[in-house]
Amino acid sequence: MSLTQAFLAIIRRDLLLAFRRRAEMANPLLFFVMVVTLFPLAVGAQPNLLQAMAPGVIWVSALLAALLSLDSLFRSDFDDGSLEQLLLSPHSLPVLVLGKIVAHWLVTGLPLLLVAPLLALFLGLPERAMPTLWLTLLLATPMLSLIGAIGVALTVGLRRGGMLLSLLVLPLYIPVLIFASSAVDRAASGLPVTAQINILLAMLLLALVLTPLPTAAALKMSVN
Repeated sequence: MSLTQAFLAIIRRDLLLAFRRRAEMANPLLFFVMVVTLFPLAVGAQPNLLQAMAPGVIWVSALLAALLSLDSLFRSDFDDGSLEQLLLSPHSLPVLVLGKIVAHWLVTGLPLLLVAPLLALFLGLPERAMPTLWLTLLLATPMLSLIGAIGVALTVGLRRGGMLLSLLVLPLYIPVLIFASSAVDRAASGLPVTAQINILLAMLLLALVLTPLPTAAALKMSVN
């Protein structure tokens, strides 16, 4: 089997496992929808306030939903022993890890990408900001999986690593949150967002290049 075939096989395997556990797969999406829809109940039905808060509410909710789903990235493989088989594979471990991250994004990030514009309309976000919202989600949600994979790899061997995972990952998510929500906010105000989009694109490319290697090294340390 070539490296490309192994990469695609990892993605296919993880997608099949995810669809067998549909309840777990739906949890992040349901959490995202619930958090966004609860905000109007908490702050009141004030259109101007909700419209001003919409970019931050959407992005904080997406970040927390992604964080909720991170622990499943390597946990089941660690529990059933297949993670050790992955480490013993003759193929490049960072590439196989990237395959698992891609599958994780397809299961968790892609549904958020599809549902977020509908929830943004619910909060009163102007239609002119919708393309920017969609683009920021497309660029930034993969970063949530890529960055989070390092934290998951470091804590996968711990029984109760959820709190430690949050402490490790949340500070790294802050730049993504700042630039993504700022881009949507500026688009809603009719201002240019080229700088924010370019920064997010550069961050995504850096994450694609830099995160698989430390994630693979952290998995080796956690398993050994």
